[in-house]
Amino acid sequence: MTQRVTIITGGSGGVGEAVALQLARQGQALLINYSRNRDLADAVVQACQAAGGQALAVQGDVASDADCQALADAAMAQFGRIDNLVNCAATTQFVPMANLDGVQAEDFLRVYGVNAVGPFQMARAAARHMGEGSAIVNVSSIAGQTGSGSSFPYVMSKAALNILTVGLARNLAPRVRVNAVLPGMIEGRWMRSGLGDEAYERVKGQYSASSLLGCISTTEQIASAVVWLLEPGSMVTGQQIVVDGGFMLGKPPSAAGATAAPVQAPTGQA
Repeated sequence: MTQRVTIITGGSGGVGEAVALQLARQGQALLINYSRNRDLADAVVQACQAAGGQALAVQGDVASDADCQALADAAMAQFGRIDNLVNCAATTQFVPMANLDGVQAEDFLRVYGVNAVGPFQMARAAARHMGEGSAIVNVSSIAGQTGSGSSFPYVMSKAALNILTVGLARNLAPRVRVNAVLPGMIEGRWMRSGLGDEAYERVKGQYSASSLLGCISTTEQIASAVVWLLEPGSMVTGQQIVVDGGFMLGKPPSAAGATAAPVQAPTGQA
């Protein structure tokens, strides 16, 4: 088979890194996008090469259309084709939802620029080079469905990303399939650094107690869902796949008749 080529935005850590490593084990060629930390991106490239794939790190801010075009151009120059795009780059501002005065218009514009406009710009840039059997996966969040998360800008940007997924699926079919993966709380440094150690452990415990599977997700578990959706044979498009351990369903009533109280946990990915 011809080697498949995947662009991963936000690939220097978290879910993006986990996706890169799983695809590298399949022997894929990867363009690892990062926004700031070149050292982290280079470490991911080295890990992917050790796992059997090819990899190239390219800096770029997905909120910039010119940077998105440059990422697609770099993939074509290096590998000669683009088969898949994983929109993993994301940002947020940790502000309690009840604090309406804690966010300003500038915060919305910054978060939207990365979380919603960026995926659109990357899809547009990459789709020009994609052939039959290609796929785009947007890493979103259950925050876009529950209306609860790290902040109003984040929640609203993920809701926008969810509907963008549907629109792109309609307009790029049948050549390119487009889906979204919606994680719940994910274990890792992104949430811990945003919440602080004490709040992170508290929210993690509350989330785990309220989810059907009794735990939060790992980056590798979310990456497995992304990688499956990239498979040409998955026959899925325009869908929002929730991977939250059953958090949105909540625990059923106990034998004693008590019902677990729902937890409004901040959600997101690296």
